Amino acid sequence: MDDRTTLEKQHDRLTRRKAIVGVAVALGGLALATTGVQAEAEEEISHTAEAIHQETSYKASRKRVYEALTDTKQFDKFTQSNGMNSTALGNKPTEISREAGGAFTLFGGHIIGRQVELMPNERIVQAWRVVDWPPGVYSIAKFELTEQGSGTKIVFDHTGFPKGLAEHLAAGWRSHYWEPLEKFLA
Repeated sequence: MDDRTTLEKQHDRLTRRKAIVGVAVALGGLALATTGVQAEAEEEISHTAEAIHQETSYKASRKRVYEALTDTKQFDKFTQSNGMNSTALGNKPTEISREAGGAFTLFGGHIIGRQVELMPNERIVQAWRVVDWPPGVYSIAKFELTEQGSGTKIVFDHTGFPKGLAEHLAAGWRSHYWEPLEKFLA
């Protein structure tokens, strides 16, 4: 990272700011709709948007689950345990920033985004996108990690993706995340 040019560093900072501002604007819009401007805002709210809600449990601590989802080497290991090569959909190496605002690149560069919020062992919120989506389109992927006995339950919500992709994305989360993560943590 030290040999990157100043221009590349400025581009990364700008991209990070845009992602954070975009999420803040989206969240601000939600807050606006609930603060007394209800009648006017009602016309601006889609009641047909698609969303994914999945819950899955693992026989591992929240720390171990969090690390598997946020550590580059562990993420590669668990995705490869399902026979999926980390670069199967592209040629870029997996990179996962462990800082809010930092970038991530998964599955050979097919999935990219920014870490919006990282609360170690509790929550991961990402501005998440597939590279072939229209430019500037980011969804929000939220992983809530809660204790469940001696294990961990992930409550996962994915919103803001292009219409018509819910079924495909839901299947992808199961086959590329939850199933291989279960094998990895066993």
